[in-house]
Amino acid sequence: MHHPAENNGEELRLPRPVISEENRKLFEEGKMLLIDKPMHWTSFDLVRKLRGMLRIKKIGHAGTLDPLASGLMIICTGKFTKRINEFMAQEKEYTGTITLGAVTPTYDLESKPENPQEYRHLTNDQIMNGTAPFLGDILQYPPVFSAIKKAGTPLYELARRGDAVELEARPVHIAAFLITRVALPELDFRVVCSTGTYIRSLAHDYGRALGCGGYLSALRRTRIGEYRVEQAQTMDEFVEQWREKEVGDTGC
Repeated sequence: MHHPAENNGEELRLPRPVISEENRKLFEEGKMLLIDKPMHWTSFDLVRKLRGMLRIKKIGHAGTLDPLASGLMIICTGKFTKRINEFMAQEKEYTGTITLGAVTPTYDLESKPENPQEYRHLTNDQIMNGTAPFLGDILQYPPVFSAIKKAGTPLYELARRGDAVELEARPVHIAAFLITRVALPELDFRVVCSTGTYIRSLAHDYGRALGCGGYLSALRRTRIGEYRVEQAQTMDEFVEQWREKEVGDTGC
């Protein structure tokens, strides 16, 4: 995750459900939650909100999503936190949009597009075939604006200070990279990949390979292993479920 976007304060103010001590203990003992993270929340925002709502300490997530991304997050509480690494290692699926004709320092819309280039000459075949070099086992450079640490400091902090950052390529596996809609300069895509893959880097590298630059303009995580975003609850649905459960438990 790179430097978090400014959060919309209104979006973070969810009503806190009244969790009974009995139900709080269920979460403290251990549960796995599938949550559909909203845009503009950091992954930490989501965990922090749930920690406060459930009044528990042992809670974590199995894989970061950038603030401008939405979609599936696996949240583990209690004894299920021991399975976080297991969930993190599983294959991921994403859908989203790449905008061609410019680049951004963060490889997404956390920063402003720059260096405009012509893209209208691209043919459908060039666009579709341009994904081929990125399939299989590849070496990928993470974005400079990322949470990877160098000597204990996140790269995004070094980048914001203007320090020189040397990146090391990392092996990742791209099982599928499909362009699902062409509406230049926008391209919709679906990607299936290994853990550790930066979709922002994939968008940047793909745009560079096409010769016109590109950046990630929308992203949604649709699957982690066998778990799909269709199975997940929004935060509003989660709050409503437990509010109704508490009312039902009290017989009101």
